[in-house]
Amino acid sequence: MDRWADLGRLGPAELVQLEELLDQIEAYKASGRVPWICPDPDCDGEPHGSKYAAAHARPSQRPPDLDAEWDTWVLLAGRGFGKTRCGAEWAWRMAKDLERGALIAPTAADARDTMVEGESGLLAVCPPTFRPEYQPSKRRLVYPNGAMQFLYSADEPDRLRGPQHHYLWADECAAWKKLQYAWDMAQMGLRLGSRPRACVTTTPRPLPLIKELVRDPMSVIVRGSTYDNLTNLAPSFRRAVVAKYEGTTLGRQELDAEILDDMPGALVARHLITSKRVTEAPLFKRVTVGLDPAGTGTGDETGLIVVGRGAADNRDYVLADYSAKMGPDQAAKTAFEAREQWGADKVVVEDNGGKDWIESVLKSVWKHELGQRGNPPIVRVNASQGKMLRAQPVGMRYEQGRISHVGTFETLEDQLTTWIPEDDPFKSPDRLDALVHAVTYHMRRFDRGESSFGNPHFRAKGVGVPASPVASMVARRAATLPRRAS
Repeated sequence: MDRWADLGRLGPAELVQLEELLDQIEAYKASGRVPWICPDPDCDGEPHGSKYAAAHARPSQRPPDLDAEWDTWVLLAGRGFGKTRCGAEWAWRMAKDLERGALIAPTAADARDTMVEGESGLLAVCPPTFRPEYQPSKRRLVYPNGAMQFLYSADEPDRLRGPQHHYLWADECAAWKKLQYAWDMAQMGLRLGSRPRACVTTTPRPLPLIKELVRDPMSVIVRGSTYDNLTNLAPSFRRAVVAKYEGTTLGRQELDAEILDDMPGALVARHLITSKRVTEAPLFKRVTVGLDPAGTGTGDETGLIVVGRGAADNRDYVLADYSAKMGPDQAAKTAFEAREQWGADKVVVEDNGGKDWIESVLKSVWKHELGQRGNPPIVRVNASQGKMLRAQPVGMRYEQGRISHVGTFETLEDQLTTWIPEDDPFKSPDRLDALVHAVTYHMRRFDRGESSFGNPHFRAKGVGVPASPVASMVARRAATLPRRAS
């Protein structure tokens, strides 16, 4: 009777809210969802009984004990393991007791589409009695108890300056373009409460931060593969994806969740980059901007890399990476701005594969937006050889120790060390392509006929590099000269 009396005191707006809550409870039951964590510690996650009649958390998906000593729960798992579901279930439970949380995804769209509105996102997994209100204009979720979670994009790490949080959920951080910087900013804001903590859900890649988290004694590492959850995945996924990639290097990373330090068959081994990295650039005899335009309508990035050829050592130095998703006009303008900033001689651009439009765009920007006269300083290259054949000489220069990176270029280096030419010889990453254009231009300009003008008698004994026609002529002339007495 007291309950009915309480209902009678509710206003119209409160009755509407109650009706909506009851509808959500019915919809939740009808969806077949069950509580995520079974109280039985030995539960394997398989359906059982009436309350847990659907799949729920497997032992590897259960979060660590909050009373234990740990800072970061790291789920390194393959596609389809259920990482997003684990992160979402952990995040809403944290909101029951803690006021402020951070949700960080590779992009703002990923934060919305995956972490919040996705099939395994927060709006889907929260129970109706604790379902948050999503306020997209404020980029936040507000729970019934007043707790809030704020959405961030790893593309904008400076937005993490200032805000403070009790906990954070970082999703697919191996795909963050500004991984180290975004992670550092997030950690600096993780300073509320007695024990701030983080949950990281990601497919592993051989990146420094991932390796650092794995080595950290305060990390709880969970490894899992696609196969752990295979029975709950669509048959078409098992047929089209798993069967295609299992056993391959890509499959070992994306399905088995292995962290492959130096991926077998990759264009460049990571240690070849780190061992030759420098902090300062030398004097150059030539600087070139490599431009690889994005294919029209594909949403790919435009590769834009600046490379210098050392004046004294004849080595190549990677100086800057301006690659991004941008339209044709912006790509052309950025390329010319990079040329101006670095004193580059040419912009080397790929013009095949449906990209013939780029020359007209470059000319238009050069003339109309920049107010320059004459033809723009561009060199067109046509990739008739195929991606693999063009890239291999550049890979050899890395192996010979003849390319250095001035500083760190995480995304470019990730592409260099994870693209396997034999697996996909006709499609390579855009940043890598732009680098290949610039280095190849230097090789053709400076390395043809590369020779040693040492003593011709040593060359006759098989020492030194093969001579160019000019060097051979010098050697023959030297052989006819009278020898000085020793």
